[in-house]
Amino acid sequence: MSRTAAPPSSAASVDVPRAQAAPVTAPAAVYVEEEGAPGSAGQQIEARVYAAISQALLSGKLRPGMPLRERNLAQALDCTRGAVRKVLARLGFEGKLVLEPNRGAFVPQPSLDDIRQTYRARRVLETGVIASICGRLSDAQLAVLDAHVDTEAHSHADGTHERSIRLAGEFHLKLIGMADSAELDAFAQQLVAKTELYKALYDPAEFMHCAPTEHAQLVGQLRDGKTQAAISLATAHLDELEARVLTRAAAAETPDFRAIFAEAFAGAAS
Repeated sequence: MSRTAAPPSSAASVDVPRAQAAPVTAPAAVYVEEEGAPGSAGQQIEARVYAAISQALLSGKLRPGMPLRERNLAQALDCTRGAVRKVLARLGFEGKLVLEPNRGAFVPQPSLDDIRQTYRARRVLETGVIASICGRLSDAQLAVLDAHVDTEAHSHADGTHERSIRLAGEFHLKLIGMADSAELDAFAQQLVAKTELYKALYDPAEFMHCAPTEHAQLVGQLRDGKTQAAISLATAHLDELEARVLTRAAAAETPDFRAIFAEAFAGAAS
């Protein structure tokens, strides 16, 4: 059975005994410190822990199915288990980790069907949004997208892998946000988080999540009202990403028994 990320309404407790299991509620948002932003020392520690674990996930350093133990993380990150517990709950709520009652937190280990279903949902959502906003965006909205694409281009040129993945996901979230629907925004955040993670788990580091040039082309088509061209570009892009992830995920699921039992085969042949 594959491990997939818990839905937002069922965030589970982490390393909590059964008799003391916390009620199923959305975790409090982890404070993410920005330059010059105020915040308690505890909030800043949680922000640091959140950033560290997120970066490890997006860089592919944490492998599918890997357990994340509170004690080990607290020692490695020089913080309390309570701070780690809050961050793990937040990441589980966001769909980036799997939380299993009385067992703890795990890096997701999606099945091939999990991956297909997530990309299918993204295609339906994003093509619908594109159809509804194409040719209708204001100059201010287009300027926001243009500025974001410029930021992506600089990150891409610098070769900053994790940041490029994050910025690519943020572009799609900004685009979907222009449909002005809180329900779509919440759903999109879950889907983008999952596909970012799938990419980090299974797609080699040399591949960037999205090329800034593709996003620039999409913004141009939205500006010119070329709905079908914009939909075709977005669909082809998601199709390519899904195919790459599925190919590598399938290879990871299929063990090379000849390599595993090479010594036994050699003994039988002698």
